[in-house]
Amino acid sequence: MIGTGYVGLVTGTCFAESGNDVVCLDVDARKVNLLKSGGVPIYEPGLEELVRRNSAAGRLKFTTDYAEAIASAQCIFICVGTPQDQSGAADLKYVQAAAEQMAPHLRDNAVVVCKSTVPVGTNRKVAGWISARTSTRFRIASNPEFLKEGAAIDDFTKPDRVVVGVDDPTAGELMQELYKPFLRTEKPFIVVGIESAEMIKYAANCMLATKISFINEMANICEQVGADINEVRKGIGHDARIGFSFLFPGVGYGGSCFPKDVRALASLAEQHGVSARILRNVDETNNEQKHVLFRKLSGYFQGQLQGRKIAVWGLSFKPRTDDIREAPSLVLIQNLLDAGCTVSVHDPVAQENVRHEIGDVVQYCPHHYDACDNADALCIVTEWNEFRNPDFDYIRHKMKSPVIFDGRNLYDRRRMADRGFHYSGVGLSALPVAAEKS
Repeated sequence: MIGTGYVGLVTGTCFAESGNDVVCLDVDARKVNLLKSGGVPIYEPGLEELVRRNSAAGRLKFTTDYAEAIASAQCIFICVGTPQDQSGAADLKYVQAAAEQMAPHLRDNAVVVCKSTVPVGTNRKVAGWISARTSTRFRIASNPEFLKEGAAIDDFTKPDRVVVGVDDPTAGELMQELYKPFLRTEKPFIVVGIESAEMIKYAANCMLATKISFINEMANICEQVGADINEVRKGIGHDARIGFSFLFPGVGYGGSCFPKDVRALASLAEQHGVSARILRNVDETNNEQKHVLFRKLSGYFQGQLQGRKIAVWGLSFKPRTDDIREAPSLVLIQNLLDAGCTVSVHDPVAQENVRHEIGDVVQYCPHHYDACDNADALCIVTEWNEFRNPDFDYIRHKMKSPVIFDGRNLYDRRRMADRGFHYSGVGLSALPVAAEKS
């Protein structure tokens, strides 16, 4: 495994758990030393235990040395990052570096597998980069990942499907043997062409991102016409052609995949003369949705936010991860600071990452109730389980005013009105609030 981020570390650890000998390589010596000592550099439920168990059994090793990792490997998985460049396209510098540095150490007929999310045509480039530095015979394969942060181990060990793109049937057979322990419930092993496999990953992520932006746009319309997005969601979700997955309104998607992949596929399309209007609109809609809670706050306080204290619950882009890349919370916090607010925040695992990102411009609280001390309003950004059933009497007692703007629709608005709160969600008609005020 070249790269020990979410994809490389989870993939390598799960392959080791199924009995394979795995060496994970990373150029970051500090990360490798942490892994050797039994720690993990990311927050992913259940991962640390698996890393320790397989390391102790000798099936999982970590190194910074390409020769040590590559020389005896039958399969080499490229699992490095593909950040976006200034145009939004995927930057392949880490993929190219991995290909070039592995080349001198490849064994004969090894399979080089690109698991990083890469534009269509990248696997062919990888083959060219390797061939320029070695005469050793090798095969290439594309094996896109479909892991959700916070549920990555289950996603890997109980996949909906495994997709492999190959030219050489022998490479496909080797990959099927590798994945066989995880496909015992008859989930499909799908073999396609290399370019199709590369495209499948982008198409899947862009479809899911589109569903999120669509339901958020419907939620914004619902608020203006007096409809309830929760009722609308139920009415359309039972249509088998639509379904309920990724049909929850909120404050926009974030993370390392959806924003980057939507822009990368749009950029790739435009490089080939195809207008990517839907993808560009999905991205624009999502960026705008990240401001929805600030707009609600500003409207409630009639633009008078200077000097107010605002509490924020949830910093990671989703629960069960400490990942704050493109997180809606960071957009909200910056808007609040620009408006002259004091901001107190709490997140179960992501606070140190936010501190590293923005410093001590906000107050970091050890408990979510602490963030509510003398707050003029509370904003809920991430739906961590501990936020779902709090002590509302205690919250109301701690806050300066009982005002909640809920970016995840965790609570029932009528019950919140009965508890004495001004409560505003996403896509919920203002009619019950008006009735409460009367």
